[in-house]
Amino acid sequence: MGRYIFGIDVGGTTVKCGLFNTEGNVLDKWEIVTRTEDAGEHILPDVAGTVLEKAREKGIRGEEIAGLGIGVPGPVNENGEMPVAVNLGWGYKNVAGELEKLTGWKVRAVNDANAAALGEMWKGGAHGYRHVVLLTLGTGIGGGIIINGKVIPGAHGAGGEVGHVHVEDAETEICNCGNRGCLEQVASATGIVRLARRVLESDDTPSVLRGSELSAKAVFDAVKAGDPAAVQVAEKFGEYLGKAMAGFASVADPEIFVIGGGVSKAGTILLDYIKKYYLRYAFPPCRDAEFALAQLGNDAGIYGAARLLLD
Repeated sequence: MGRYIFGIDVGGTTVKCGLFNTEGNVLDKWEIVTRTEDAGEHILPDVAGTVLEKAREKGIRGEEIAGLGIGVPGPVNENGEMPVAVNLGWGYKNVAGELEKLTGWKVRAVNDANAAALGEMWKGGAHGYRHVVLLTLGTGIGGGIIINGKVIPGAHGAGGEVGHVHVEDAETEICNCGNRGCLEQVASATGIVRLARRVLESDDTPSVLRGSELSAKAVFDAVKAGDPAAVQVAEKFGEYLGKAMAGFASVADPEIFVIGGGVSKAGTILLDYIKKYYLRYAFPPCRDAEFALAQLGNDAGIYGAARLLLD
């Protein structure tokens, strides 16, 4: 096996790239622009071009490269194929097959949230564990499920799409997926803002949130200051997410839940509200699951993509 691995994390704006050795040490990191024009036809050639150039720059021969792992936003099956990636302009795409032809290296592809979960297991908040559920709380909610050290992509590559679990029958607004009442609508950064608006509109309780620009950060800053309305929002958020995670536990039985994404910057107070409700609803044998904040930040995806080549 070669001594070097490339880890790639494709986002809608930038492609994050990393060069690793097989021990998991990052040797170089850089980004390129994600060119989504022309139905995204430039993205994979651009990825191939930048990694081949990096290998030349570092004087790394082809036989020294174990391969390339890539995380992409959308469902990916075990063969590295995607039915669609809306944010990239792709319809069906054989991501692994195309990159193998372009680079001549072994390629593994996975959903970006699953890549982040692998990264956190390998070198982050879940280091030392082999049964992990990751939730990334950002504009939406992503997730990754790892059982015995292996990502579970499912039959259609949708394993870990925890943000689209139904949690609220009374929701009238439509989720990005087309359904109503998804977890993403009440527990993502945008979901927390939605909850805050509803709490503020329900009564006239004084709050520092009134008259200010609402954001998940503003809500949890206010929670830390003891603001009653913000605490109501945190309780609702915690109940939605804690109850959903209790359901995930009964399916996956993880040793640890890792919470990442922009919302996780609120810190351990976030875990307090989630765990309170998780413990209330979890199946008893699952109640001793650990809770941790993600540690790798925006690098989790490149670490996890690289980790794919070590299986």
